[in-house]
Amino acid sequence: MQDRYPVTPSSPIQRLVDAFNRLPGIGPKSAQRLAYYILRAPAEEAHDLAQALIEVKERVVLCSRCQDITDQDPCRICADMSRDGTVLCVVEEPLDLRAIERTGGFRGRFHVLHGVISPADGIGPDDLKIAQLLARLRDADAGVTEVIVATNPNLEGEATAMYLSRLLSPLGIKVSRLARGLPSGADLEYADDVTLGRALEFRQAVE
Repeated sequence: MQDRYPVTPSSPIQRLVDAFNRLPGIGPKSAQRLAYYILRAPAEEAHDLAQALIEVKERVVLCSRCQDITDQDPCRICADMSRDGTVLCVVEEPLDLRAIERTGGFRGRFHVLHGVISPADGIGPDDLKIAQLLARLRDADAGVTEVIVATNPNLEGEATAMYLSRLLSPLGIKVSRLARGLPSGADLEYADDVTLGRALEFRQAVE
């Protein structure tokens, strides 16, 4: 019996499988399952997915202030005048920002680095949003008095925290680190709200 969905290297199905397989955390088997799910799904569902992907690429930008991903500039957090502008929390990725926001215990502002210093991966300070951070802190109108370095408690996160501490110390700004309520090697994205909230509350100065 002829295959109902013939697959060749250039077929739409194989192209879709290959596209899913390029996503992080998606292996060949998962890519096939996703592709065949889309194939069998109603046309409206496939169109909605395609439209969502297009809108993400066309409408989502980086906030010119905090570098978070947003569909408006400045983002909603930066535009919220009720936030405490004297405290700035520096995180690795947008997902870390959202993890801290879920705790409801932080009302300052954020800055997203979009990565950490990792020589093994060829990532240095110039590859991160550190220049934008320095520009914000040197702006006298910003009035930042404390920077919380909320990078992950792993080797790369610690190296980035120490680099930022040395960089910011001459500016006369207090630099603190999340307290050790977070287990070593953990990612902020997967921390529970209570643990993350306590880590923020009992943050420590970087010596």
